[in-house]
Amino acid sequence: MADPVTHGSDPLRGPGQESGAEPSGVAAAPATATLAERIDALFRVVRRSHREQYSHEEVARACRESTGESFSATYLWQLRTGRRDNPTKRHLEALSQFFDVPVAYFFDDEQSAAIARELELLGALRDAEIRNLALRAVNLSPEGVGTITDMIEVIARRERGTPPPATP
Repeated sequence: MADPVTHGSDPLRGPGQESGAEPSGVAAAPATATLAERIDALFRVVRRSHREQYSHEEVARACRESTGESFSATYLWQLRTGRRDNPTKRHLEALSQFFDVPVAYFFDDEQSAAIARELELLGALRDAEIRNLALRAVNLSPEGVGTITDMIEVIARRERGTPPPATP
């Protein structure tokens, strides 16, 4: 199966998407999500470069063009909201092509979990402060990266209210 983050020339853009589409900072669907939740997560996470979500009509049009089959914005909305939950294989293939994820994302919990984690990471990198931090870390030595990683872990534990690990 293709990796949604590394395949193609732009890991965040499907064939039906305009250049520069980026995921938002919104969390992706959990691994055990329904089909509707997985489709909704793609809409929330994969966006145009100017951060607007794709409309149902835009996605449906791209799906119609790629399959040659009927695919209305209303039908897509029904899939996204769970009012319909039995799309054809061709419809899932068209959605996977548009959002640049493997078809297995829609029905394989393991694949979906891996893709959800990658989309979440890409969404986080959209945040300017996180991206700035990551870019600064590029020039650090492995020891410096380790120190920063340790500091982030300590802060994350503190914010979660988790005690630090016991030291031997």
